[in-house]
Amino acid sequence: MQTTTTDTALVERVQRGDHHAFAELIRRHDRSLRALAQRLLRSPERVDDALQDAYLKAFRRIGTFRHDATVATWLYRITYNTCLDELRRRPSVAVSDVELDRPTAERGPAERAVARMEAADVLGRLTPEVRAAVVVVHGYGYDYAEASRILGVPVGTVGSRLHRARRPLVGVDAHAA
Repeated sequence: MQTTTTDTALVERVQRGDHHAFAELIRRHDRSLRALAQRLLRSPERVDDALQDAYLKAFRRIGTFRHDATVATWLYRITYNTCLDELRRRPSVAVSDVELDRPTAERGPAERAVARMEAADVLGRLTPEVRAAVVVVHGYGYDYAEASRILGVPVGTVGSRLHRARRPLVGVDAHAA
């Protein structure tokens, strides 16, 4: 029987000097962190650079991890902040394919593709902060409280960012966003 080590146990092992535990921690979370970075930066090259920076920051700061949030939230926050820094250094590039499609039984592939492109275009016009709130809450399903910890803003700010995001989304199929 294989036992799975918790994220918290991995952090404790890293804090004791086990670098392999850090590699395992990153392996566990890379896919979701990569998706967050892709949705914010929309460029594979920028994503790779930002994640390299984020993972280095996480490694350097892991000794200060206080367990007042989940490890996943802590890693999301580092990745989010690193992506915002990247966007401030170099403004956003053209919108690429964003994984927003939530297919429904009533819609065919063509309709889903069009709705997905429209949603990607609208998301691409949002500020990085507002776009991140949409991705974290609607894309990943975090509640407002967890989103506020990830984004480093009060719960009310998460709500107001989502409200601001809804204005340009009027007219875009809700199943696409």
